[in-house]
Amino acid sequence: MTAQSKAALRSSPGDAQASPGATPQETVLSVENVSLDYVGEQETLRAVDRVSLTVRKGERLVLLGPSGCGKSSILKAVAGFIPVSEGSILLRGRKVQGPGPDRVVVFQEFDQLLPWKTVAGNVAFPLRLARKLGRDEARQRAEAALARVGLTRALDAYPHTLSGGMKQRVAIARALAMEPDILLMDEPFAALDALTRRKLQADLLALVKDIEVTLLFVTHSIEEAVLIGTDLHLLSAHPGRTVGTFSTGHLGFDDQGSPAFERIIRDVNGLLFSHENEAAHV
Repeated sequence: MTAQSKAALRSSPGDAQASPGATPQETVLSVENVSLDYVGEQETLRAVDRVSLTVRKGERLVLLGPSGCGKSSILKAVAGFIPVSEGSILLRGRKVQGPGPDRVVVFQEFDQLLPWKTVAGNVAFPLRLARKLGRDEARQRAEAALARVGLTRALDAYPHTLSGGMKQRVAIARALAMEPDILLMDEPFAALDALTRRKLQADLLALVKDIEVTLLFVTHSIEEAVLIGTDLHLLSAHPGRTVGTFSTGHLGFDDQGSPAFERIIRDVNGLLFSHENEAAHV
């Protein structure tokens, strides 16, 4: 690993020192020594083993690792869908004990929209249900969110008339309209073709930077992780354990192919595969 990449490799995400006179960023999410187990009839399977991470306001933390390393399990635990076996998850200092409107998940599946509701209706529905907004206010907020993702002309369309990329835009608009403390995204672009995926990656990055969204993002693509994240949290093969973290907020689409970008890709690749090989020989 090069000296520059060693400087980028940190003991934990988000622990960089603030510049003199700067206001410290507020901690939004704290995952503290969390282990996750799946209990079967005959045995208990440990998916995640003592993982800790921190996400501060406006940061974009990407969980990266091989299939089965527990990335999605961590995200589901943060969402409140599954309980932790050990440790704790805190959102703005409050223990996560179940789902809530302060966390919204965007999945990779295209069927996450309600087929009997229009595009605008899909975005407005959780605003009325979880945020208790009136019909008119929910509609106004839905239209504003859909305008942000370029779907103003599709307000009254139904999901079955949309492409996969458009469906994901609706899901993102629905999540942003809720104004959550943290947006959770579980491989949202994995099922899309390469051109659509690249377009939505760029659009998402511009959008979250514009409105300073705090993001926890799961992917198995190293390049996508570097493009999207301000920080990467690397997990080993099953069970998922922390193997390292990288700062990548200084890199973006314009840096692809540059020595700095390729160096990070190479170092992350090497670190992940070295631990995967070690696990294979246990």
